[in-house]
Amino acid sequence: MTTRLAVIAPGAMGSAVARELVGRGAQVLTVIDSRSERSTLRARDAGMIAADLSDLPGCDLILSIVPPDAAIGLAQMLAPVLRQSPTKPAFIDFNAINPATMQDVSAALSGTGCDVLDGAIIGLPPQQGRDGPTFYISGDPDGRADVLASFGLKLRQIDGPVGAASALKMVYAGINKGLVALGTAMFLASERAGCAQALSQQMSESLPNLRGQLMHAIPDMYGKAYRWVPEMREITAFLGENDPASGIFDAASQIFASIAKDADRTLIAALDRVLSQTDSGDLAP
Repeated sequence: MTTRLAVIAPGAMGSAVARELVGRGAQVLTVIDSRSERSTLRARDAGMIAADLSDLPGCDLILSIVPPDAAIGLAQMLAPVLRQSPTKPAFIDFNAINPATMQDVSAALSGTGCDVLDGAIIGLPPQQGRDGPTFYISGDPDGRADVLASFGLKLRQIDGPVGAASALKMVYAGINKGLVALGTAMFLASERAGCAQALSQQMSESLPNLRGQLMHAIPDMYGKAYRWVPEMREITAFLGENDPASGIFDAASQIFASIAKDADRTLIAALDRVLSQTDSGDLAP
């Protein structure tokens, strides 16, 4: 019997995950009503099947892969359909949300009869020729998510309640994307202050690995910055207002928002100038 899975929505990550599942023999449903033409094309190219909300309870699993600020709304939209259905798929929230938001997702789906699992995706979207991301699951004592491993996904169960996977996503993204925010802020400051060449040479000598990481990560961030804004806000909420570190991620959300709104690309051009400095010979000896 063919395994049927639902992936909502067909964004960059969701469509890449779906392509991996379809390639291993699963049927993957999605909802494309009101989605952009780009998302519709991604869904088609990934081999996803366009479906109505009423079709989703017939799946084995429903995977929620949406921007963080859409996670609760999706759960609320699905709840009435799942309550009325005699079949009860497990629902896995794979979004970059903090544990408190995950509890709100669970509350929205209470009374549906469906298992609500906590998930986190760490890594880049699956792509041929490179290792895919790791899919973490918590709050799954019956192993309902294990079927994903049989379709090629790198699955890791966390021995913890709902919220543990979301917490892992918060702390990992706080380190990984927080570093990108810090590098972005300091590179822009060096450009404004006229010391970009000196910074480039010094980092080449004393922090070559970090410089290399930022040279790749910062340009890669440009097109994703708008998605990282709500993720940084989730980390701020995760830390709480009494934690002084929460201010770091409130600032990070503003940094990414400024990049996302950089319509005339002034900030991006400045960053590119800093990143284009050569590794050696920046300054006369």
